[in-house]
Amino acid sequence: MKRLIFWGWVVVLVSFSHSFVWAKSTLRSPWDYKKIKLTNYSYHCPKWKKLSPNAEFHGFYKKNTPFLASIIDIKKMKVYQKCSRPYKRMVAHIITAADAYQQTGSRLAAQCVIQGLQRMANEGIFRGKLSRQGLFVSVWLTNALAIAYLKIRESGLVTPSEYQSITKWMQQIARQTQIYYNARLAKAWKHNLNNLFYWAGLEVASVGIVSNDSKLFQWGMLAYQNGVRQITNQGTLPLEMRRGPRALHYHLFAVAPLVYLAEYGTDNGLNLYKKNHGALHRLVNRVIAGLMNNQYFQKQTGVKQDTPGQFITAGDIEWAVPYVHRFPNPIISRLISRSRSLNYLYLGGLPPA
Repeated sequence: MKRLIFWGWVVVLVSFSHSFVWAKSTLRSPWDYKKIKLTNYSYHCPKWKKLSPNAEFHGFYKKNTPFLASIIDIKKMKVYQKCSRPYKRMVAHIITAADAYQQTGSRLAAQCVIQGLQRMANEGIFRGKLSRQGLFVSVWLTNALAIAYLKIRESGLVTPSEYQSITKWMQQIARQTQIYYNARLAKAWKHNLNNLFYWAGLEVASVGIVSNDSKLFQWGMLAYQNGVRQITNQGTLPLEMRRGPRALHYHLFAVAPLVYLAEYGTDNGLNLYKKNHGALHRLVNRVIAGLMNNQYFQKQTGVKQDTPGQFITAGDIEWAVPYVHRFPNPIISRLISRSRSLNYLYLGGLPPA
């Protein structure tokens, strides 16, 4: 049975890859359409701290709880935050510089992005020993870094040698992500297709666009296909409903990479929003309703939800910016306006304008 499942996945890969029709030879992203003129705006680039290529972080949920990975262990969370903070801080510096370039055209800001990426590539960050949680972090942060690169790639400031070094490093990380998930798909079909797989698909697709690697891009699109196949008629994701008090939180965490993957598809001649009878729209409607009133999720899980908190965060709503640009909705626009920030680390900073 396991072998049949694995070969079923291979058949899907092959058949879906034949359906691609590329509009252009170069893979496109949402940041390729905004023409930015280089300026001499000042920008202070931070001093880069040396990081280990290893990422041996550990998870932060309590074990043996009624719901899957739903109760945060405060002590474990503090350890995780301490270990991952230097990596997240460096990535945050890079995406801040990328957004500064987008907003001002600053030559220095774009050069700061390139310097940061080159530094991480030279040090082989995320190419050492990775724990399971470390691999998840590498997925989120590499996606953010790939988006940062996409924000400055039209600047004309990246040299061929820098491009080769940066893309080679990103491709290596993307391929280790593929190896991890392909192995799990071969062993247990249903247990690996949750939000983590969608984020892996987004990371690999983002790197595919950076490196113009159609095979990586296709793998990301297939992760999208598997995600939207799970969306029910009620707009829910069964694996995320199992998270008890964090069910709405993880629905929001899942919709973010799916929307970005759909945007990538549109940029490259694929109408992914129509897949599974418009399943992504059902998921969007469900989580937007949940942000306004989470009683549905509370009723379905039988427990109080921890989302939204006192404020709507960038992590809750940043993904909705490109969505509402394509599908105008006053309710979604009002929720976006209520967020104190739209700068979400894992999605590479600010959303596309």
